[in-house]
Amino acid sequence: MKAVQVRKAHELVASEVEKPGIGQPTDVLVKVRRVGICGSDMHIYHGTNPLATLPRVVGHEVAGEVVEVGPEVKNVKVGDHVVVEPIRYCGECYACRKGRPNVCASLSVFGVHEDGGMREWFVLPEKQLHVVDAGLPWEEIVLAEPYTIGAQAVWRGQVEQGETVLIQGAGPIGICILKMAKLQGARVMITDLSDERLDFAKENGADVTVNASREDVREAVARWTGGEGVNVAIDAVCLPMTFELSVDVVSPAGTVVVLGFDERPSAIPQLPITKKEVTIVGSRLQTSQFSQVVRLLNEGKLRHNGLVTHTFPLERVQEAFDYVEKNPDKVRKALIVFE
Repeated sequence: MKAVQVRKAHELVASEVEKPGIGQPTDVLVKVRRVGICGSDMHIYHGTNPLATLPRVVGHEVAGEVVEVGPEVKNVKVGDHVVVEPIRYCGECYACRKGRPNVCASLSVFGVHEDGGMREWFVLPEKQLHVVDAGLPWEEIVLAEPYTIGAQAVWRGQVEQGETVLIQGAGPIGICILKMAKLQGARVMITDLSDERLDFAKENGADVTVNASREDVREAVARWTGGEGVNVAIDAVCLPMTFELSVDVVSPAGTVVVLGFDERPSAIPQLPITKKEVTIVGSRLQTSQFSQVVRLLNEGKLRHNGLVTHTFPLERVQEAFDYVEKNPDKVRKALIVFE
């Protein structure tokens, strides 16, 4: 079978490898149909993802069809359409005992720490697969994983109906956060440097959009909230300056949600955190968000509505990565099609 592997930085190879088989009684063999190219895949390709080891078969945004199941598989059957929950965890460490397996001490992420889904077939335990309505297009269900990232950020921010939310960054993850925040009934301001991205955010429910290259975000927040500040500030840009801005503009008793992996320090004084009693939380991957996202997909409440902009067949995977790399303002989400 064909598998797409990053062997070293900027070296992407589609090579023939042995097709996997059922090894454990709870294993499921899946034929891949669609794989999304994520920003973290691009970082692995560039050799700048600090968590990935090379060589690596990338791909963690995956949708496929079940073709074989182990003898102890109970909830998945041949022919089911499934999406992948890409985290493997120990179940015993402090994080797992607290119900937070997304930050397990021995966390392994499909497509990052272990070979992922950008191959014609893969095998995973049943517990990492979620069955989705087979009548839904592959282009819709393959976005389940990024939607869970948005759902996690909204959950970590404890977003509730009627609250004001600032999302910094209208890229694919920012849009996923926006969709989930609107489903919670929040009012959302979203910022970016691109008018095209902001227009798309408006089409997908943003109440207010701000181009941060032309308008002062602090002033925009003050006007929108009557000086109170936003109840939840979610940083999907993940630069030191956007983190600092989040703390500035969040309301008293508000929450700042951070998604970034930037190792550069931010200059944040203690006073505003203490004075406003701000809660600052990280958001990584997802914790038990797949069931909610699958339900919303099945009910028709989550649709990509233009989030998927490009598709490439497997044999053009290098072209796909090159295009995403060279055209970041044109690509929202690119998919690799396996047929």
